[in-house]
Amino acid sequence: MWKLLQKISKNLTIAIPAMMLAGFVAGLAADMTWIKSLIIPFTFLMVYPMMVTLKVRKVFEGGDAKAQVLTQFINFGVVPFAAFAMGMFFFSSNPYMALGLLLAGLVPTSGMTISWTGFARGNMSAAVKMTVIGLVAGSLLTPLYVEALMGASIEIDMAAVGKQIFFIVFLPMVLGFMTQQALMKKYGQKRFQQEVGPRFPALSTLGVLGIVFVALALKARTIAAQPELLLGIMAPLILLYVFNFALSTFMGKALLPRGDAIALVYGSVMRNLSIALAIAMNAFGPKGADAALVIALAYIVQVQSAAWYVKATDRIFGPENGVEEAADA
Repeated sequence: MWKLLQKISKNLTIAIPAMMLAGFVAGLAADMTWIKSLIIPFTFLMVYPMMVTLKVRKVFEGGDAKAQVLTQFINFGVVPFAAFAMGMFFFSSNPYMALGLLLAGLVPTSGMTISWTGFARGNMSAAVKMTVIGLVAGSLLTPLYVEALMGASIEIDMAAVGKQIFFIVFLPMVLGFMTQQALMKKYGQKRFQQEVGPRFPALSTLGVLGIVFVALALKARTIAAQPELLLGIMAPLILLYVFNFALSTFMGKALLPRGDAIALVYGSVMRNLSIALAIAMNAFGPKGADAALVIALAYIVQVQSAAWYVKATDRIFGPENGVEEAADA
């Protein structure tokens, strides 16, 4: 079971489109409005396992302050405004899709930030800190950004958004930390980190796939009536990720050492789409399905682009110190 989940987690580029297709077919074949009742269980399944392995104490370690400041500047000073501008340009007639693009650009970092940084041989410690800081700051700031940028275009219940973020992020974070401490006490820190902890992120994959299925099932008939809709959504998503990769790469190469620069790229480009998707589906009623469709498609762009960037890392930043020498020895 665990091996299957881990295999699915490593093949999201296949699993997510497959689940989107399944949701689309189901939505065409039957009335799927009942499936909304699964949103909350899938949301918890998506977020809670990520929190069990979150290393909150890493935030208080020093040594990479410059990388942390630059990353959060991109995350909260640049990307949300770029996402908002693109959303209003491409989705001027559908503000809830513009909201989806904004949410996709608002909550930075996820477990994938750490994973991809590791694949590219970047600074893993910096990536962990970026993940915790970005998650907490993004969750606190999201209602404020949504209200400030989208308040004139859509009806926003700030209390409802705040309530959903509490249940989607902070409650699972507390429960995850309690679970982490209990498991470390039972198995020991070493065994937890090597054997028990790594199993939890794979569970999140089930929640992600479930939410993606729900989002597509609810929008299937709209997409069938307007097939060009998918292409219209992909264009701004690709543009947003290209912009983000280009900006973070330029700043990383210009201002940081290789390991920190790689962490900055994945700490600013990888967005926590799981939380964004959960907010869209839980906080904005039936119209939130439009926002969720944009975020669901963002998974495809994010995972594919991250994989290609890993392959290009040595060409962009040069080989890691010692790797080239070892190869020549």
